[in-house]
Order: sequence, then C-alpha cells, then structure tokens
Amino acid sequence: MRNKKAKFLIGIDEVGRGPLAGPVAVCAFLMSNNFDAKSFGKIKDSKKLKSIEREEIFCRLKELKNNKKINFVVSFESSRMIDKIGIVPAIKKALEKSLEKLKLNPKDCKILLDGGLKAPGKYKNQKTIIKGDEKERAIAFASIAAKVTRDDLMCRLAKKYPKYCFEIHKGYGTKMHCEKIKKHGICIEHRKCFLRKLL
Repeated sequence: MRNKKAKFLIGIDEVGRGPLAGPVAVCAFLMSNNFDAKSFGKIKDSKKLKSIEREEIFCRLKELKNNKKINFVVSFESSRMIDKIGIVPAIKKALEKSLEKLKLNPKDCKILLDGGLKAPGKYKNQKTIIKGDEKERAIAFASIAAKVTRDDLMCRLAKKYPKYCFEIHKGYGTKMHCEKIKKHGICIEHRKCFLRKLL
C-alpha cells in the first residue's frame, strides 16, 4: 500500500465524534517508511483496547517522538466550534490543523485516513480506508494517540466541572451523564446541538 516515492506515511483518525460534551480530536501520526511498527505487535482500534493498554502504547509512542523516531499531532475543536459550524466541518478543521503542524511538503507524504475522513486536496497521495484503524498501523497509532489525549483532557475538565463526572464517561451520552445534565443543566463544554432532544 505504501508509495515508494513518499518519504513519510501519515495515519489520520478522529476521536470524540459522538459525545455530548468536550471537543473532537484528530491525530495525524507520522512515521518514515522504514519505521518498525511491527515491534508493537498486533495493534487494534483504540476503542477495542483496555485503557491500560492504550496508555502503555501511548507512553512508548511519546518516547519515540521525543527521540525523533516518529511524530504525531493531536488537534482539538471545541464544543463551541461544533455548535457553531457542525461536527463534520469541525473534524475537518482539526484534521487540517494537525497536518499543518507537521510542516511537511504534501509531495513527500502518503496519507491513510480512517472511515470517511479526507485530507485537503493538496495532499494528492491519500487513501480513505473503511475500518482503517484495524487494517493500518499508522491509523491505529493515530487512533490511540487521539483517544488517550482526549481522555486526559476530559479528566482535566472533570476537575473544573465536577458535577458531571467527565472522568468516568469522557463526555459520552451514558445514563449517568444524561442524569447529571437533567439535574444540573449544561456547562460550557456541552454540545448544545447534540442535546436538543434531551433538553
């Protein structure tokens, strides 16, 4: 699948499309064509890994990033932006930000994207893959980095808004979260456009 002319392989995935609160996160994960991704063993979609498994892989990825063996960027778009422009455009904005922060020439990159994601048109060498996080390690790594980074942010927000228990459900529409909203109303981190029926 890799293009021999491309210096770098970039995997892209998003996390947080469906929650009632918190931002959406998009990770662009960069590795060279000779990076030994197989040393991680079989990598699954981040949602199918236990929290401790994601954390262990993410720690290894951060160490590799610090040693300049790989690079990755996770960008967010807030609940306010999601309310303003919609979830799909917000994901697109976060995706573009992550790619821009990598500061690469589009001609040097082969981009693999999960699901229905698309990179800007200047990235000619790109491919969208259904269930890509289960088929391509670069996308799986992006999924893990996005998930762990967003979960960490939701735990920080839980300290700011303790009434909602964000550290438990990470903003998703669980029974507990819905009960908290009914009891306390919403906070600035809630997506109003996702809550019309509940409110």
